[in-house]
Amino acid sequence: MTAPGENLRVNGERLWDSIMEIAKIGPGIAGGNNRQTLTAADGEARTLFKKWCEEAGCGVGVDQMGNMFAQRDGTDASALPVYVGSHLDTQPTGGKFDGVLGVLGGLEVIRTLNDLDIRTKHPIVVTNFTNEEGTRFAPAMLASGVFAGIHEQDWAYAREDAEGKRFGSELERIGWKGQEVTGERKMHAFFELHIEQGPILEVENTDIGIVTHGQGLCWLQVTITGKEAHTGSTPMDMRKNAGLGMAHVLTLVDDIARQHQPHAVGAAGHIDVSPNSRNVIPGRVVFTIDFRSPDIELIADMEAQLRSGAQEICERLDLRVEFEKVGGFDPVEFDADCVATIRDAAKRLGYTARDLISGAGHDACWINRVAPTAMVMCPCVDGLSHNEAEEITPQWARAGTDVLFHAVVQTAEIVE
Repeated sequence: MTAPGENLRVNGERLWDSIMEIAKIGPGIAGGNNRQTLTAADGEARTLFKKWCEEAGCGVGVDQMGNMFAQRDGTDASALPVYVGSHLDTQPTGGKFDGVLGVLGGLEVIRTLNDLDIRTKHPIVVTNFTNEEGTRFAPAMLASGVFAGIHEQDWAYAREDAEGKRFGSELERIGWKGQEVTGERKMHAFFELHIEQGPILEVENTDIGIVTHGQGLCWLQVTITGKEAHTGSTPMDMRKNAGLGMAHVLTLVDDIARQHQPHAVGAAGHIDVSPNSRNVIPGRVVFTIDFRSPDIELIADMEAQLRSGAQEICERLDLRVEFEKVGGFDPVEFDADCVATIRDAAKRLGYTARDLISGAGHDACWINRVAPTAMVMCPCVDGLSHNEAEEITPQWARAGTDVLFHAVVQTAEIVE
């Protein structure tokens, strides 16, 4: 495959202007975005993206999960397309770049090819996957999961939001339920550009993250039951304090994650305390432990240590503990050839780069099941994401998209 010349770069100003323009749709209250999936704002962003794609000469298809596919034809009608993209939906208090950079970076690849009048053997398809965030309809990466055969489509349609509205009904309501059979498309390769969502690249002053692996995940819901009692009149040695049991278990979670370094992490994000009253000893707590590692054996070991350790803690405190596995997926190893193509592109363009393991889930993690896949990352300020204060620089956006352009175009094969 012929590599693009090192002088070929994307139009960074146009890319940035497009990001800022789409950020006007579904504005947050503190400078970011609230463009949750299948809302009116999501529909408006999709319409603008489709308009831009059609102006760039692409035909736009939509499948039954609402996934969007904007295709620039190649010279060989029989060649499988190279796909590139991410998602346009956001967290309720999300930033302007998470997901959006990958979609509009893909569009900028098409626009730059048009500017330079470059043809490729393989078609190139820019993709917007539905409901990557999973904040309104759980789980995350829902539509890419259906595409990759992880979830059944009818099951996905039945997912409900907090108001009891169903995914399938809301997809129809906003007018973005397509006719294509989900997952019917075949891919030559898939590339996703994303902000790091962590601090490593910025701290190390590195331009590009080359994602070699995605961490696996185990979500274990823990329920500890004690006995509600008055905080002032119950002697210390007569208490069955579920909150105290949780405190000891959370310390155990931190210890376990630290014992499994360098890449393992663990914490509790979701916590419910009952009755959650100032002068009542908690009688019941429910919390979810999130363990992650790129090594599936380490995840299993962390889970086993947590179960045995929590059981011991609760027996000592005269509490009852129950466990329920509520989520998880295996670690991801991205395609070696696609990773090497990204690495070569960064080197050819003179950008500093390092390998990364992604701690977050991405659509690429599911697509990796059905096509050769890899990810490019750029820094974000203070590693902050899923926050309206999320920020990147125009230079970081351009560098990441330059590398994306070279990786995608090299894989799609330039026609001389």
